[in-house]
Amino acid sequence: MKSFASKQLRLADEIKTAIQVQSFMTSQPQQVNFPVTFLNESALVQVPSRLSVLEAVAFKQTCQELMEVITPPGQIIIDFNQTTFMDSSGLGALVSNYKLTQEKGIELILRNVTSQVMAVLNLTELDGVFPIESAINAPPPQPRQLEEQLPTTHPSIRSWMKRFIDIVGALVGLVITAILSIPIAIAITLDDPGPILFSQTRCGWMGKRFQIWKFRSMYVDAEARKAELEQQNQVQGAFFKIDNDPRITGIGNFLRRTSLDELPQFWNVLKGEMSLVGTRPPTPDEVERYEVPEWQRLDVKPGMTGEWQVNGRSTIRKFEDVIRLDLQYQKNWSLLYDLKLILKTLVILFQKNSGAV
Repeated sequence: MKSFASKQLRLADEIKTAIQVQSFMTSQPQQVNFPVTFLNESALVQVPSRLSVLEAVAFKQTCQELMEVITPPGQIIIDFNQTTFMDSSGLGALVSNYKLTQEKGIELILRNVTSQVMAVLNLTELDGVFPIESAINAPPPQPRQLEEQLPTTHPSIRSWMKRFIDIVGALVGLVITAILSIPIAIAITLDDPGPILFSQTRCGWMGKRFQIWKFRSMYVDAEARKAELEQQNQVQGAFFKIDNDPRITGIGNFLRRTSLDELPQFWNVLKGEMSLVGTRPPTPDEVERYEVPEWQRLDVKPGMTGEWQVNGRSTIRKFEDVIRLDLQYQKNWSLLYDLKLILKTLVILFQKNSGAV
């Protein structure tokens, strides 16, 4: 009973957060119902035309209520026949429901998946995870067709000028990186022998995973030691940070303070996995802990810099502040706004307390 009550409280918090997110991004938040049809041991949930933040929370709540009854259905079938738009929050709700059904031993099946929804599943490689009932005699969509059906979750996603600025900035940045890489490589090797570059999996637009690159600023066993330092985490929420992290090398402190460790990320920008300006790129374990509304921050590409970078990234201690800054960027975005953030970042880099998150 206590467990059920706590789940209801979490759902209430998600709905409240979703309304706040939707109100922050638009002026007309609306609640949506999800019709459910029962047939033998199956429950069919009809998804509406859009699956954005408020709809996504209601979607998760509907499926969770089906699983909390005394005799839950053996199958939950999600019918996407009407769905032509699904953003990061919708994807987050779908992933959350899948995890819950796995815990309960309930089969989750996707039915009548439209090309728009399939494009999102294909982008995140979830089309190989979910059981999908294909339409009879329907040819499988081609990769090019799926790419064209990807949602415009934010105006910056389709901005060719933003992409042009990213390419030019990345090329200039890579030239600077090539010039500085030799002294940086020597300093890293002398301080702590091992790899010069550090690669880590991050989540980009819509949660798609990619490998981010940095100059190594920690000892080679840093990832293995993270678990033993979890209790010292000084940040509330879904990311990890401690002051005076013992895993950071001497030269690493300098690289982080000056953000020189992030220079190889210009390669990620050139490939289109990141942007010069965007939201903070989370790790998969952070995304695993997201509530549905928090997936909204993945509606834009992650950036080398952004609101969090110019608003005290070293002093941020609450995940809700990261969310607020990311949504602030999404709401205020324009090409001029990007340029202002880039200029602010250059100023911040010369300040004493500009260390990395």
